[in-house]
Amino acid sequence: MSDKRSGSLDAAKVIRPGSTIGVLGGGQLGRMLALSGRAMGYRFVTLDPTPDAPCGQVADRQITAAYHDVEAARALAEESDVITYEFENVDADVTELLMAESYVPQGSRLLYTTQHRLREKRAIEAAGVKVAPYAEISSASELRDAVIRFGTPCVLKTATGGYDGKGQWVIRSLDEVEEAYETLSRAKTELVLEQFIHFEKELSVIAARSPRGEVKAFPAAENIHVNNILHLSIVPARTSEHIQQEAERLAVQIAESMGVIGLIAVELFLTREGELFVNELAPRPHNSGHYTMEACKTSQFEQHVRAICNLPLGSTELLTPVVMGNVLGQHVEPLLDWIVQPESEQQAGGETAKVHLYGKHEAKHNRKMGHVNVLAASVDEALQWIEASNIWR
Repeated sequence: MSDKRSGSLDAAKVIRPGSTIGVLGGGQLGRMLALSGRAMGYRFVTLDPTPDAPCGQVADRQITAAYHDVEAARALAEESDVITYEFENVDADVTELLMAESYVPQGSRLLYTTQHRLREKRAIEAAGVKVAPYAEISSASELRDAVIRFGTPCVLKTATGGYDGKGQWVIRSLDEVEEAYETLSRAKTELVLEQFIHFEKELSVIAARSPRGEVKAFPAAENIHVNNILHLSIVPARTSEHIQQEAERLAVQIAESMGVIGLIAVELFLTREGELFVNELAPRPHNSGHYTMEACKTSQFEQHVRAICNLPLGSTELLTPVVMGNVLGQHVEPLLDWIVQPESEQQAGGETAKVHLYGKHEAKHNRKMGHVNVLAASVDEALQWIEASNIWR
């Protein structure tokens, strides 16, 4: 595990337990953050436009308003000793207000960078870390020239917005250039073309950094996606210890170079040649870090609270092999059927399955409704349990 310290331990502000943490966003990440922080003695207030949002269900109070509502943001600032966010697409005016009227240790610079794929790629390169070759695209002719240069397949993406495969077009032939450009340019943002990396595995590392300069990385996860949505996170990743340590080192390097406060999730491609390329960043708790909730000495959510409050960071030691399985809308009924089975029928061996449901009211197809952490003696046994459970059939 990477663990580095730098900077003054006396200069930074500490937010003690008993204080109130404001969360911009009321989804499942905010919910799990609040559940973890409440155990440490913190109070929570969240701002989210959806009544009875997942975070609002467990917070001390929810301000129900749009994210761009400046007066609602001011109310959040007035009630909070420190403010964090659970998603990147925060309104710029709201961010500016919160920075002026409250304490937002994550700041606005990291948001500004990670909200925009081109800025993000340049920041990663400035940290001395590799990204896939890319080109800024402003016309169909530029796209055609870049596709010829990179070869097919390659991936056209919007510079802002887009997640879980949205805002992307995999170009497999020159015949698709015009349609791809016309479709994605409707988003009214810059476009970026990325050379396709023929990767062997997708990895991710969650790193934390505090204002006092302490940095720690969690063990690298191996991620498997289905229809561009994370399906499984496997830890330890099924690759060499050297590759795992290098992925963790790169995450720490990025966190330090970008001056991260709180968590940053670093998603990477691993090639057959053993090269690591960063795909994208997320400056917050991340889906691929949910395995830490039972499998590590400190969860990603407790670590985020510790980091933004400038407490000493917790140990990131892995206690057990684990596989995290995302529960989407179509998996909820099979999961609920599994939960009511006798214990003897729930376990094939020594596995332990920990269920987390997010309190969302409607189980829509492909909507993230929860996750299951399967703890076992090996990742192979955990994967066998995933297969045998029939939850993800």
